[in-house]
Amino acid sequence: MNRIARRRSKIAALGAALLVITGAAGSAAASREGDGGAPREAAAPREAAALTGTAKLYRPAGDDITFSFDVHLAAKDTMDPEKAYGTFSFSHYVNGKGGWAKAKVDCLVTGGKVAVVTGVVTESDTPFKGKRVGITVHDQGRHDRLGYSWITKEVYDELPRCMGSAPFETVKRGTGDFEVLPWKPEYPQR
Repeated sequence: MNRIARRRSKIAALGAALLVITGAAGSAAASREGDGGAPREAAAPREAAALTGTAKLYRPAGDDITFSFDVHLAAKDTMDPEKAYGTFSFSHYVNGKGGWAKAKVDCLVTGGKVAVVTGVVTESDTPFKGKRVGITVHDQGRHDRLGYSWITKEVYDELPRCMGSAPFETVKRGTGDFEVLPWKPEYPQR
């Protein structure tokens, strides 16, 4: 191949590369634009923290134990986990006997895939009504774990906010879908 032919090949290859790059850049710009070619509005800030999902606990004796969470901490409240909102509920039945409870959230703290939530029980057919309870969840995908403040036989009248137990229980296979959104406190610069 002579020098002119090599030069034409290089120019053609460079032209093709420029077309590919220009096309990719145009696609990226178009994906950032909304209808009418105007730039899209910036996405709303993500929540500061969250705990959502439902699962049944594993018990070899066949107890039917379910926990459900819909708990959130708004981005504007990042530095105040006691402004968390939402509800959680739990039930425990054995041979048709047992009870249930629903709580209004008063604190949520998460770190990595672990969440601690507390709330005051607002509805229940158990002695928990009117008492604060704490629950800890470890989101491990299909092998989630959970712990609760009433592991001892007593329910404490004055359980502090944001306090839970180590996640000692395991979730029944195929039922866990807990999802923890990690909290990222914003500390002032020194």
